[in-house]
Amino acid sequence: MNAELVVAAPASGMGLFARYLTLWVALCIVAGIVLGHAFPALFQTLASVAIQQINLPVAGLVWLMIVPMLLKVDFAQLAGVRRQVRGIGITLLVNWAIKPFTMAFLGWLFVRHVFGTWLPAEEHDAYIAGLILLAAAPCTAMVFVWSRLCDGEPNFTLAQVALNDTIMVVAFAPIVALLLGVASITVPWATLLLSVLLYIVVPVVLAQVWRSALLRSGGQARLDRSLQRLDPWSMGALLATLVLLFGFQGEAIVAKPLVIALLAVPIIVQVYLNAGIAYGLSRWAKVPHCVAGPAALIGASNFFELAVATAISLFGLRSGAALATVVGVLVEVPVMLSVVHVVRHSKPWFEHRYEPINQRDPTM
Repeated sequence: MNAELVVAAPASGMGLFARYLTLWVALCIVAGIVLGHAFPALFQTLASVAIQQINLPVAGLVWLMIVPMLLKVDFAQLAGVRRQVRGIGITLLVNWAIKPFTMAFLGWLFVRHVFGTWLPAEEHDAYIAGLILLAAAPCTAMVFVWSRLCDGEPNFTLAQVALNDTIMVVAFAPIVALLLGVASITVPWATLLLSVLLYIVVPVVLAQVWRSALLRSGGQARLDRSLQRLDPWSMGALLATLVLLFGFQGEAIVAKPLVIALLAVPIIVQVYLNAGIAYGLSRWAKVPHCVAGPAALIGASNFFELAVATAISLFGLRSGAALATVVGVLVEVPVMLSVVHVVRHSKPWFEHRYEPINQRDPTM
């Protein structure tokens, strides 16, 4: 193991939110569906509060959710990527050269062919678009949770998130446009670029300006105190976003349980596929387990906040694309927690190295 690597705190030190993440998400999903049915007029009103197809309640919650998370990102960590170049390279390969394209293929395969007769034909394009949006950007906010749960190396996680955020600013829109074009879906470029500006560029810039101000005024201690105060707001925004999204889509979810189940299949397949690729490549490249764990999780997880917001902006709140991204939210947490479980419990296998033949016991 490299001397410069510092292993994060064990998962047992996680807070109440992280330890019971699946429970909170499940409760918010149920609450959103129930409230959506109980107060349809309220959710219709919230759905109508939009500018240029950007739903303002969703946008506000996304900002409240990701800006505090982005405060943790130190872009100065990019200078240290040379120390973890193999892990960084593997994750970049999976995030940007494999995951979006495998998801586009899986969406085409499952939506149009395997499940084509069970899914409404008029929604095929929209479902595929939602799946593409879901996989086109790597996770930012929840990566820190996943990394700590698998005892990941914190500096690697910070460096990888900083690098991914930098790439996302310039690569998200072209990749989405390319893959939507391959799927024969018209790309509303103005709305797509506006979504990139609102949900990537502005939050990243705002968070870095805020971070610099906090460090100048009180150093790392001031930043840490601010992060502690903001963390409950960020987590609360995540839960409120889930309630809102499932309130908007509650009728569709209750009315179309088969559609939800079928759309979940390519999402689950791509998570395990890309996590397996990243984890396997990390072992082959002899990357330390504390780097390989977050590499696999970053490579597999999706920036569902961005995907949902962009799908609503591009295709509308009630569209099949928005529904597909919400299905991503539905399966993301339990599936990612299962990946964490595999990573943690496979550590002995991962770190096992066979002895050279000439050092083995000759009696064996």
